[in-house]
Amino acid sequence: MTMADRSPVSFPFAEPPSLYHPSPELGELREEQPVAPIVFPDGATAWLVTRHSDVRQVLTDPRFSRAQAVAGNVESGLGRLASESIIGLDPPEHTRLRRLVAGAFTARRVEQLRPQVVSIVDDLLLALRKLPQPADLVDNFSLALPVRVICELLGVPESDQYRFHGWSDSVMGDRSRDPAIISAAFESLQGYLSELIADKRRHPADDLMTALINARDNSDRLSEAELVNLGVSLLIGGHETTANQIVMMLLTLRAHPEQWAALQADPSQVPAAVEELMRFTQLGAGGGGIARVTTEPVELSGVTIPAGQAVLPALASANRDPRVFADPDSLDLDRGDSHGHLGFGAGVHHCLGAQLARMELQEALSGILRNLPGFEIAVDDADIAFKPTMIVRSVATLPVRWDA
Repeated sequence: MTMADRSPVSFPFAEPPSLYHPSPELGELREEQPVAPIVFPDGATAWLVTRHSDVRQVLTDPRFSRAQAVAGNVESGLGRLASESIIGLDPPEHTRLRRLVAGAFTARRVEQLRPQVVSIVDDLLLALRKLPQPADLVDNFSLALPVRVICELLGVPESDQYRFHGWSDSVMGDRSRDPAIISAAFESLQGYLSELIADKRRHPADDLMTALINARDNSDRLSEAELVNLGVSLLIGGHETTANQIVMMLLTLRAHPEQWAALQADPSQVPAAVEELMRFTQLGAGGGGIARVTTEPVELSGVTIPAGQAVLPALASANRDPRVFADPDSLDLDRGDSHGHLGFGAGVHHCLGAQLARMELQEALSGILRNLPGFEIAVDDADIAFKPTMIVRSVATLPVRWDA
């Protein structure tokens, strides 16, 4: 089949009727047309891939190029970020830069950081408990936690730890965001990183940014522009998704009270719960990951995609594929197959900070169970304040209560 053999499906789909399930069109396509031609409102076309095995192949097969897909794309903040950083590179350039930072995010290194993260969690929740109820979980915890962790890892001064978040929000805007706002925010982030790098050159420290500067200055292993943009991508990637994931996981658990009760009864199940919540939780309505472009013809599920075609892997659909997950539309914290999820991607672009994010999510849930008995969200789903025009669901405030 080619694009001309079937009428393209209009994409993106409308906001799904539930915060807790992907667009129903994704499930229909997964069963009936797993490799489907789609058309965007501006007339651009692509192929939407919805089955787990096909999505995984798109993520891991070098014939699907991320670099070709993001080159020159500044229509959205994520496109701008990808086109100017490690996120949008193919090997060998991607491999060279990833090796410079991978050591900071190994499972062993992350476990060494866990006591520090536990301490941050407890400090933040202790401060939260002193506030009048209901209190906002976003500013006081779900955002504050990953911001502090990634900033301490990079060596960002405590006084600057919230300076960049407004810029990050703008960069993570969707296609409807004014491109001028995106460009201004991105340039502000680059300017801030340039200032931080200059300060670290004057005052080296035992942190990741100093190590990257040494790789630049002493080993000539990356350019100055690569150093700046790598810092930008680490700052944004190190907190934005994790902050939103904490909130959406808690909302998902509120919608499944029996699962929340089971977790309260046995907090040792938190690591397994995080994997299932990574599979199940919906961070966005569209369900797609960053596009790729085929470098040669590739066959998926009996469909030959020609060279030079954009391909969009539907991660949310892959994580609900009944071929991989039993009863996939049910949240089951005891299921044994959650680790097959693609929430962190796969292949060379598997999330660099996956181990760090996983540990932060574990400690965030554990900390709430430990520090906020009787925890409950004090707003109905219909009244949740989401930030507008964001690529992922980003809650502006989340009032919560607990037993005093």
